[in-house]
Amino acid sequence: MKSIDQSVLEAFDTMWGLYPEPVMLVHACRDILAVNQRAEELGITTGIKCHSLYPSERVCPGCLANKMLKSGKATRKGSLSKQTGRYLDGYWIPVKGVEKVYVHFGNDITEFVRPELLAE
Repeated sequence: MKSIDQSVLEAFDTMWGLYPEPVMLVHACRDILAVNQRAEELGITTGIKCHSLYPSERVCPGCLANKMLKSGKATRKGSLSKQTGRYLDGYWIPVKGVEKVYVHFGNDITEFVRPELLAE
């Protein structure tokens, strides 16, 4: 697993620790470096590849991390989860001043989505 400066881990916990959805701090190689409290409650741990949560040996088909890493700009994508039937508003956000590290999370916005989008 890649290592990261303790100050970055502390900043992640300060900003995202109590966020109500699972949030991960991820390296470009897809190692999960840190997770917030909600992710821990769901059994998501550090030291694993993020795509292993789905489970997959490869980067997830809808992942926009590579696009975000190349552009250096936050990226967003909404998608309907076939597994849960929930609509997730996903984000990949680079960490300022930390190369190849980003924050990734998805908000469940199902209750706010137009019904025709859920029928996809």
